[in-house]
Amino acid sequence: MMTTEDILKALSNVQEPDLGKDLVTLNMIKDIAIDGNKVSFTIILTTPACPMKDMMQRASENAIKLLVNKEAQVTVNFTANTSSIRKDDQKTLSGVKNIIAVVSGKGGVGKSTVSANLALALAEGGASVGLMDADIYGPSVPIMFGVRGERPMMKEVDGKGVIIPLEKFGIKLMSIGLLVDEKNAVVWRGPMASSAIRQFVTDVDWGELDYLVIDMPPGTGDIHLTLMQTVPVTGVVVVTTPQNVALADAKKAIAMFGQAQINVPIIGLVENMAYFTPAELPENKYFLFGKEGGKKLAEEYDLPFLGHVPLVQSIREGGDEGVPAMVGNDQLSQEAFRGFTSLAVRSIALRNANIPSTKMIEVVE
Repeated sequence: MMTTEDILKALSNVQEPDLGKDLVTLNMIKDIAIDGNKVSFTIILTTPACPMKDMMQRASENAIKLLVNKEAQVTVNFTANTSSIRKDDQKTLSGVKNIIAVVSGKGGVGKSTVSANLALALAEGGASVGLMDADIYGPSVPIMFGVRGERPMMKEVDGKGVIIPLEKFGIKLMSIGLLVDEKNAVVWRGPMASSAIRQFVTDVDWGELDYLVIDMPPGTGDIHLTLMQTVPVTGVVVVTTPQNVALADAKKAIAMFGQAQINVPIIGLVENMAYFTPAELPENKYFLFGKEGGKKLAEEYDLPFLGHVPLVQSIREGGDEGVPAMVGNDQLSQEAFRGFTSLAVRSIALRNANIPSTKMIEVVE
């Protein structure tokens, strides 16, 4: 007869691939049930979007059959408890486990496209996700999600008006573009823009989220500092294109978040527009902006490289038409975003397991 102790002993030989410890030590096993040769249990994943769950399932089945009972009929279930390292008082964004800022050193590198499809790929894996468009002067979310002209609702909480984010494709959305007529330019000095970002954090009902993805403005400036002062950012994804001009600016973004007074971990770097692949020649790659500049930059700074995203016509068309690549029909671009997101999720889990929580910065004016 199999016992719970036998099962746990066998599963203590199965490692969580990213964290480097076994499932039992990490308290990732629960609800063991045994009925004759049948055994079932649940593995608690660090994120619903965990890319390693199939590997862990096979390893668990093999361990039980090899070490306990070769005739065992093993059923492995999964649930998720997204890891979070937030140790602040959590009065701000109290229901958000991980806050991910997507940044770039310069405009035009596809940061908003990456942000939108990262959020959608996370949600596809089962995570609850929000997307905050913090690019006050060039908001893209209303266009990319097909919600131009829509306005969020308000509700009252404890006598205070709170904004309810729009929802599209399973993502909670907030953008200045949902509050201001797109025909009118947002002509604000830095303090006004920073105030708007604080409101997006404190006056929006984001609810319970595994991930809040924040599409930051290009460059390094007031809004970046305001965000770091307002919430403890879990980590940063840096977006660049392969050419030297973009790489030079990406280095400035990397340097900003590495400064001692900011010190926000960089989850990784993604190279967008890495190569052009025409629809009629899907096997061909044309390196229009240089080859693997982003990958070399990640190696230079010893950062995780999250992958290449190709320059594909359908990505541009989907963004313009309000149907991002991850909910479109182009498999090439979807594979690229899924691969990038899979590595980002692993990097976030490793960051949460091994690095202390990020502290909100104090900037002396």
